[in-house]
Amino acid sequence: MTSLRPARPAEADELSALAQRSKAHWGYDADFMAAVRAELTYTAEHIALGGFTVAERNGEVLGFYGLAGSAPRGELSDLWVDPPHIGTGIGRLLWTNAVRTARNMGWTELVLDAEPYAEGFYFAMGAQEIGVVTSGSLPGRTLRQLMFPLME
Repeated sequence: MTSLRPARPAEADELSALAQRSKAHWGYDADFMAAVRAELTYTAEHIALGGFTVAERNGEVLGFYGLAGSAPRGELSDLWVDPPHIGTGIGRLLWTNAVRTARNMGWTELVLDAEPYAEGFYFAMGAQEIGVVTSGSLPGRTLRQLMFPLME
């Protein structure tokens, strides 16, 4: 059985490695991965601030998400699934919990900058494109910015 729980600061290295494996799963080359490494590295201090939730089964972390911001508009800052578990429902489980958590925080919109290979997932979940943003890691690279309305 898969369970969800708050991330622990001591898991920062494990979450960083998982995010980097998940990104690399899409076939990015070594130069690209080196350019985004800092963006996909989490510190214990960052995790201790809260907002990170992990999915685990039998002590194995399968994926995680991060929320940031404050009402009325928050951000899904991260949603990563370990490659062996992509396509198994872990992403949907994390997404559903993130949406529920954001609603409970009083947010009315959840915004995210979409990894191009994950756009289809977010669109299937009901997110809508609201613009384009510049990558924080690679000059000239853009990402679609998506929004999910949280009002029921």
